[in-house]
Amino acid sequence: MNPWIHLDTAQIPGGGELRLMQRGQDFSIMSGTIELMNSRLSGSEIALANLAWAKIQDRKAPRMLIGGLGMGFTLRAALADLPKDAQITVAELVPQVITWAKGPLAHLYNGALGDKRVIPRQVDVAQLLADANPPYDAILMDTDNGPDGLNRDANDSLYSVSGLAVMRKAVKHGGVLAVWSAGPDQPFAGRMRRAGFAVEEVQVRASPSGKGARHIIWVGVAR
Repeated sequence: MNPWIHLDTAQIPGGGELRLMQRGQDFSIMSGTIELMNSRLSGSEIALANLAWAKIQDRKAPRMLIGGLGMGFTLRAALADLPKDAQITVAELVPQVITWAKGPLAHLYNGALGDKRVIPRQVDVAQLLADANPPYDAILMDTDNGPDGLNRDANDSLYSVSGLAVMRKAVKHGGVLAVWSAGPDQPFAGRMRRAGFAVEEVQVRASPSGKGARHIIWVGVAR
């Protein structure tokens, strides 16, 4: 088997780093020894967009915020669903991830960042959540490794009850907050409910084929 090749390293604002790896046609983004995403395992990221859109598909000119660019799978799935009058803001904290999206990973994006519905922002998603005016129809969170984050202590407050309350203010009544996680986090659904969401926990497979690890998506409708 071919070895993984280290293509680049990105520094995370506030501490930590990401490494972009390649083996043949496969790409991986690593945090230390932990793989955060793999180009072959897009199933749960696609599901994140599909599950959120299913809750708001009757809305006109929907506004969506995606927290975390990753390898673009959630963005591409959202673009496949949302109408021509939609607006999708994508917040990515790490500048180098945007550079990768336009360089070695450009084929995965297939022009998604150039779609007229997309507004890419190199910014902490927490800032856009705090400044949301008007609020969004849907907020999709795919930051770090989920509520039990690996890379930034700031994500602990983002997914706290107070952080979720900020997200509740940032989404319209009846809108949706969908949160991706690499694994279970039993207290998290309770925090979402306390923040004002009716919550459904959905287990999805990492691979589009329905195989691979089981990931979790919490789908919260704003009450």
